[in-house]
Amino acid sequence: MSIEALASYQHCVERIRTNWPSFTGKRGEYLRQQDRYGSATEKVAENILQDLFSEVLDWSVGEINNQVGYVDLLLTRFSIKHLVVEVKRPGALAWSRTAVEKALSQAMRYAGEQRVATVAVSDGCMLYAADIQHGGLHDRVFVDLCAQEPQLALWWLSTQGIYRPRTEPGDAALRLLPEVPIVEPSVAPEPGTLLHPKYKLPAHSFGHVGNPADPRTWKLPYCNADGTIDLRRLPKAIQAILSNYRGVQVSGIPEPDIPDVLVRLGRAAAFLGKMPHQAGDTAEVYIQLAAALEQLDRLKEVEEAP
Repeated sequence: MSIEALASYQHCVERIRTNWPSFTGKRGEYLRQQDRYGSATEKVAENILQDLFSEVLDWSVGEINNQVGYVDLLLTRFSIKHLVVEVKRPGALAWSRTAVEKALSQAMRYAGEQRVATVAVSDGCMLYAADIQHGGLHDRVFVDLCAQEPQLALWWLSTQGIYRPRTEPGDAALRLLPEVPIVEPSVAPEPGTLLHPKYKLPAHSFGHVGNPADPRTWKLPYCNADGTIDLRRLPKAIQAILSNYRGVQVSGIPEPDIPDVLVRLGRAAAFLGKMPHQAGDTAEVYIQLAAALEQLDRLKEVEEAP
């Protein structure tokens, strides 16, 4: 049975459609402070998100917990923790990939401490959510909270959708965020950011993150601190897997996680235009990567990546 055929999906989608106009109107009222004074506090974004989860979606106000440890919002149901939300002031994330990467590093760290498998980041303008899987993030939801049309993909964050794996996330990638490849890091990690003791990089810089709260489990650095791709480290990260691919573990990475790691690195290579389908004279390491991905039946995920 498809998700769309579920009664819970139909009821939730109807709720989203019905309540979206009032949500956008109330959201605009919250943001008047920004229009009036030029900025709005993080609390404004928290208010917007509380309305999103409790009025547009079906969480009760009592299930939305504030400031649990360092977590801005923690959604629980029957005492089970389902979602960690890192909240930033309005406009702080949309549409900057660097800012989103930093927020995601924080969310992943707190999720590791709380043992939660799903994280989200939002500034009241955009919302991105992902599941922590195979040492990285698997897209779940990406929506524009400024949109006038109801964002039906939010069902995946409802009480009936949050626990279901999203196997074909299609529209959930961070596709609207601009990126500019830079070789050297241009933005230093913020004070208090958890860094790898050797590389001095946050979690989002690594191809595999075993435990976001334990830097010793972070493997294969391939990005700079600001989330841009490191042209020197990326091929080394790929080769570290391909040269020992048939082992039970590769550099401490469980073998079942290897395909997802290769896709992650392949998307980075594709963004730089290094994959064989983009450049006929590309380096051998990227040719080997494409062959491995094709063998795993995962090459299309790289070729069709936004």
